[in-house]
Amino acid sequence: MDKEKYRQYNYKKQKEGIFIKEAPDNFKLEDTTLWSFPERGSWATHSGKYRGNWSPYVPRNLILQYSKKNAWILDQFLGSGTTLVEAKLLCRNAIGVDINPEAIKLSNTNLSFICQETPKIYTREGNAKKLSFIKDCSIDLVCTHPPYANIIQYSHDLKEDISHLCYEEFLSVLESVASESYRVLKKKGICAFMIGDIRRKGYVLPLGMNSMQKFVDVGFKLKEIVIKEQHNCRSADYWNGRERKFLLLAHEYIFVLEKC
Repeated sequence: MDKEKYRQYNYKKQKEGIFIKEAPDNFKLEDTTLWSFPERGSWATHSGKYRGNWSPYVPRNLILQYSKKNAWILDQFLGSGTTLVEAKLLCRNAIGVDINPEAIKLSNTNLSFICQETPKIYTREGNAKKLSFIKDCSIDLVCTHPPYANIIQYSHDLKEDISHLCYEEFLSVLESVASESYRVLKKKGICAFMIGDIRRKGYVLPLGMNSMQKFVDVGFKLKEIVIKEQHNCRSADYWNGRERKFLLLAHEYIFVLEKC
């Protein structure tokens, strides 16, 4: 879109009371392995209404750190489209995949805004374990946020939705996700994903580190482990004032891996 058409589009949207803010205020690229974003992030079409979606500050940092303009980005757990919204704002081409057709519809709605420079953005209903429609060595950056086993279930009865799997089953299936990520990435491409630990009957299950190991097992080299502080967590609200004999989990991991 040329600058004049873009200006006219923005003017029309502002008259309608619709304004797409394309970047957060006072954004600073993270430069340590400890990240914390107390403000959820509400620029563009981002919101926290879709339970479990990640803060847009996370994919924004990862996209800027590990890709260049016009690169190809994949998010195979699309959800509400947070990663693809950031890819579009930052002029990266992107493919978003989700097994849930309702997530695809929501993402398409969130992606319906216009930027001055519009990259190629595609969404597709599909399975993160079977990305046969994506060519080998065609993706520059995998940037995704898988479910944390069955802590939050994102569909009622969708076959092969891994958010219905228990801890052990989830980890078994995640190896196929890791293998597909490795296949579609270019050499020296980056796979970055965020995941946290969970509890079962008061004991911690190290879902984060065990998930990371599945990606290492298929050939990835681990570049970074980022600790992200959790904010506005529903479980914290639930336990507030209640008696408990354990510490609340208040961190997640962002693993950055490279295909060598």
